[in-house]
Amino acid sequence: MFEQREKTELANLGEFGLIKHLTQHIKLNQKSTVKGVGDDAAVLDFGNKKTLVSTDMLLEGIHFDLAFTPLKHLGYKAIQVNLSDIYAMNGTASQVTVSIGLSSKFPLEAVEELYEGMLLACKKYQVDLIGGDTTSSKQGLVISVTSIGYAEEKNICYRNGAEEGDLICVSGDLGGAYVGLQLLEREKQVFLSNPNIQPDLEGKDYIVERQLKPEARIDIVDLLAKLEIKPTSMIDVSDGLASEILHITSQSKKGCKIYEEKIPLDPMTVDTAREFGLDPTVCALSGGEDYELLFTIKQADYDKMKHDVDISIIGYITEESAGNYLITKSGNIHELKAQGWNAFKSTTA
Repeated sequence: MFEQREKTELANLGEFGLIKHLTQHIKLNQKSTVKGVGDDAAVLDFGNKKTLVSTDMLLEGIHFDLAFTPLKHLGYKAIQVNLSDIYAMNGTASQVTVSIGLSSKFPLEAVEELYEGMLLACKKYQVDLIGGDTTSSKQGLVISVTSIGYAEEKNICYRNGAEEGDLICVSGDLGGAYVGLQLLEREKQVFLSNPNIQPDLEGKDYIVERQLKPEARIDIVDLLAKLEIKPTSMIDVSDGLASEILHITSQSKKGCKIYEEKIPLDPMTVDTAREFGLDPTVCALSGGEDYELLFTIKQADYDKMKHDVDISIIGYITEESAGNYLITKSGNIHELKAQGWNAFKSTTA
């Protein structure tokens, strides 16, 4: 049995006491952080580099379910989700700010666990937590993270730079986070119907971790720099492969062809998807939350990275009038459509 910890009411600390308590262990990693937590604003010095800023918000009941999401994992994920946007610009993440809305159900120990995960992510990715805000919430837990980074102007990658003939590449494997979520949702329903039944997640560690504790791909950014490859366009896979490639082709005013047989799928993702009666390819195209990097490169750069097993070439860019299509394993051609995450879709419909 887990040891029962005493709970400390947040009201006993007050807002400023809570901020002081949560920030006392923050250590700065970046030389560019002149001033972090403790003043009206952070002070950063990037010299002659371009500054990159991105913000994401996570809402309880919309983006995460505390029934199966440990707070430490949630804190870790909240940070890396934001860092992924900086890496998708081919930049270096250096600082984050964190704002949280807390309901009265959260004692201090729960907030400590959340921040423990955040600080773990900050340490791993060598970024500084430099400020934020805390407030009360009547809608459950709200987390808003802003990530700050930098890059030389010549190295920044946008979504609109893909050219006809460019190769479409993606890191890692896809669909695992969505299938992991289906598994966690199933076990939640089993538990609700019979609390005496323990969750059956044995042998499914990889896809569960893909959902609860994904990793932003800074290593791919570093690899591309080492190989002296600058992608012509880049985006992170947060809403599903189909949605992301359509962002690139739309903003680049191009089309694409991708091949189903080239889409990287982990065997555990494939097997578990089929257990749920799901098409593994559809999970990759529309599932989301994989946080891999999707990018295009010039054909001339192919030889530099053709031996890297963690990057898959899944298709190529075409002229805009050719449209966006998926060629299936059987050779059929289907128009590529985005059916991924819709932030405003009703959850009660």
